[in-house]
Amino acid sequence: MNGIVVIPTYNECENIPLLIPRILEHDLHVLVVDDNSPDGTGRLVAEIAQSDSRIHLISRAGKLGLGTAYIAGFRRALDLGAPYIFEMDADFSHDPAYLPQLLDAARNHFDLVIGSRYVSGGGTTDWGLLRQLISRGGNVYARLILGLPVADSTGGFRCYRRHVLETLDLGAVRSNGYAFQIEMAYRTHRSGFTLGEIPIIFPDRRVGRSKMSRKIVIEALINVWKLRLGKF
Repeated sequence: MNGIVVIPTYNECENIPLLIPRILEHDLHVLVVDDNSPDGTGRLVAEIAQSDSRIHLISRAGKLGLGTAYIAGFRRALDLGAPYIFEMDADFSHDPAYLPQLLDAARNHFDLVIGSRYVSGGGTTDWGLLRQLISRGGNVYARLILGLPVADSTGGFRCYRRHVLETLDLGAVRSNGYAFQIEMAYRTHRSGFTLGEIPIIFPDRRVGRSKMSRKIVIEALINVWKLRLGKF
């Protein structure tokens, strides 16, 4: 396989059957980590997977959080032998058309490649002013405190080389909301791996509501300092 795209889901039954074929077009496997979605997302993925061995599913008992979903997905992807492991949202805010660019950059340049809203050529659409301020401000905050060499450390559209996730102590990762993305970027950088970015356009989700909350923002603000001070 060229790689596996790990997609955490919670109530994404309207998006996931449309997204999976778009990913498979790029000769990649798909690994959905579903947190017992009440709308039946997990059951739907299980049905689709019966006809295609490139589709994998982890069904969890309940809503356990973004960070733990990705860690579970990373471990399964490593077990399956994936040379490149992607992160991606299920709501089409991450366009599958960017997957070849992420893979090319990982193959030829960087250990971790982030699809970035905040480099030349990148951007957001359909966002309100408050959301833009929170996102841009959070990235500047994390970059200044942690010395990260990327402009979009909160971005969740990524590609890791296999040896990065084999080397990092995934059991030591403590963040579970969007701070997870910052922590993974920081641990990757601190371990001596190279980080790079490709520009992406990030629209608002097509269907459903954003899972961003005040609790998630506060976790990110606090955990940045915990990382900086070596608290975890």
